[in-house]
Amino acid sequence: MFSSNLQVMLLAGTDTSSITLEWAMSNLLNHPEILKKAKNELDTHIRQNCLVDEPDLSKLSYLQSIVYETLRLHPAAPMLAPHLSSEYCTIGEYNVPQNTIFLVNAWAIHRDPKLWSDPTHFKPERFEKESEASKLLSFGLGRRACPGANLAQRTVSLTLALLIQCFEWKRTSKEEIDMTEGKGVTMPKKFPLEAMCQVCQSPTINGIF
Repeated sequence: MFSSNLQVMLLAGTDTSSITLEWAMSNLLNHPEILKKAKNELDTHIRQNCLVDEPDLSKLSYLQSIVYETLRLHPAAPMLAPHLSSEYCTIGEYNVPQNTIFLVNAWAIHRDPKLWSDPTHFKPERFEKESEASKLLSFGLGRRACPGANLAQRTVSLTLALLIQCFEWKRTSKEEIDMTEGKGVTMPKKFPLEAMCQVCQSPTINGIF
């Protein structure tokens, strides 16, 4: 039982994190001005000759906004895990009978124009308002929310920060990255990301590679 639970946690954490990183990099490559702004933030807040580390994440508000916006537009689990009502209850205007299977379409909610301005566009700046992040459903809400939410956000944020700090990124052509969504329980890209990168020319990075 323990090994099966561990396997579920490992698979759920690695697949969703890698998918989120792929969506984040795809969006950044399609919006080089946002990528440049994220890199400038890293250069400003990370000491020279140092790689970004987990304690630095609290200083990188724009990077965190990029992660939030990626989770909004491309939730790794667009249909949250199903829930079952243990007893009769009322949710908003709906009366829910006992033993009803309840599905939440996070993808649709995250693109609802009643909740978000310009909902289909990648705009990390929207999360400069602290209240905006509380509207995200990527990890669920309440007692049944994903227990690995904090770990996932920090892991994705740190990995993305290192990719931006250590490498210069470009698209393989002048055409924008295709953002068509694939099929699955998680939401992969239909066409895997292909990009060009080279090691940044800085004393910190050159000393590592």
